Amino acid sequence: MIVYIDMDDVLCDFTTAKEKALEENPQIAFPQSQFGFFQNLVPIEGAIEAVELLVNSQRFDPYILTAPSTRNPFSYTEKRVWVEKYIGYHFVEKLIICSNKALLKGDILIDDNASGKGQDNFDGKLMHFGSVQYPDWSAVLKGLHENA
Repeated sequence: MIVYIDMDDVLCDFTTAKEKALEENPQIAFPQSQFGFFQNLVPIEGAIEAVELLVNSQRFDPYILTAPSTRNPFSYTEKRVWVEKYIGYHFVEKLIICSNKALLKGDILIDDNASGKGQDNFDGKLMHFGSVQYPDWSAVLKGLHENA
């Protein structure tokens, strides 16, 4: 099964970093536009371990599918740097950066948003990360094994 995993607020904590940056520098309306923002995001609890489990599984073929920040052209590079730092160089070829997630074919998309970047038109199953059904990585892993 091909599994796409969103980055921001699924693998790494975008929201907390943005809120902290806004608190520290309220004059910068879009802190995600600043150099270094994406490569310094903190992993979500359980995310790295979950990806490693999927990589080592015979049933799943995981990829990271993330939309770029249009306000930060460095986001493309910084997201790549983040993947190598936290998951490893072996996984950088499985990083896909695309603004419309419906363009990709796969079985499952794990995303914290149900719409906005093509999630609502994705042909496979959307697992809405952070929802009541999939509040954390433990619930996502359980759901993946039930759908496999």
